[in-house]
Amino acid sequence: MAFEANHDFFKGRGAQVNTHNKFLQNKYVAEHIEGLDEPLLLNSKTQIFEENPKQIVSKSNSPDISHMHSINPYQGCEHGCIYCYARNSHEYYGFSAGLDFERKIIVKRNAPELLEAYFNRRRYQPTPIVLSGNTDCYQPLERDLKITRRLLEVFLQYKHPVSIITKNNLILRDLDIVTELAKLNLIHVNISITSLDEQLRQKLEPRTVTSVGRLNAVEKLSQKGVPVRVMTAPIIPGLNSNEVPAIIKAAAKRGAVAAGFTMVRLNGAIAEIFTDWIHKTFPDRADKVLNLIRQTHDGHLNDSEFGRRMSGDGEVAESIQQLYRMACKRYLADRDMPAYDLTLFTPKTGRQVTLF
Repeated sequence: MAFEANHDFFKGRGAQVNTHNKFLQNKYVAEHIEGLDEPLLLNSKTQIFEENPKQIVSKSNSPDISHMHSINPYQGCEHGCIYCYARNSHEYYGFSAGLDFERKIIVKRNAPELLEAYFNRRRYQPTPIVLSGNTDCYQPLERDLKITRRLLEVFLQYKHPVSIITKNNLILRDLDIVTELAKLNLIHVNISITSLDEQLRQKLEPRTVTSVGRLNAVEKLSQKGVPVRVMTAPIIPGLNSNEVPAIIKAAAKRGAVAAGFTMVRLNGAIAEIFTDWIHKTFPDRADKVLNLIRQTHDGHLNDSEFGRRMSGDGEVAESIQQLYRMACKRYLADRDMPAYDLTLFTPKTGRQVTLF
């Protein structure tokens, strides 16, 4: 299936606008105004901002992802996925959820040291920690900064369970550490594959690795005994919803042991970003896709209701869910992610001894 855009895209970027930050009074403007001597440059290179947080582990209290602990070594993401729910978090830093999210990346170089201090808190009990719950821990900057690799070294040192979510095959660089964690039942890897159509992937996720590259990562990880789940996420009705069985089949063939999915939801500024993008990218089907999304969220582009926000409801959502369940039953029967071993955790004071 071929797609043609009628718009000159900012090269390598997903969002084509900088949406207004609701926390700021000032707005971005692209048109010429009196007193502006030079044109506003919208396609600037990626900028790095340093942050030195005092803590690194976040805990979610959302009922549908309760007790999830996560670490995000980066805020903002160069991958530029147009649908990314994490875009809204960039507004808390004074940036836009649009182009700023992809071009202004906040890095936390002291994350490994903070994690080690977290593990050595008095009476700490191990619980799986996710890398990353918000932005991809293997985005392009990781190639040079290696913050994620240093975090994994800490997880292995303390024998602490960790889960990774990524759509970048850069994880293979750290196969040595990941393999050792897998031998101890201390790691789950989740590889996100949104589409097997390369033309669509380039528009949806401009700076991500190809689906072939991700499937190769699934295969190489699986060959080393690393449990891999394929995430068909997000599913966008009218764009990639028909690909669910093919993605799960391809991942299962390469060793994946589980699958997951979420329905796209355009929360906050993402509704404006996605709407602008789809009209510029797929003008012939923009209204249809937006209407299908509304049909999965009770007439809205977003649904914040816990329990249904990520799976959607209505006939369109139910048909997609059935497609997903059938694919899992057909290609992933009798497979599952292994349980974590929580008994191996060893802080600096030594492993706790039980009387029972």
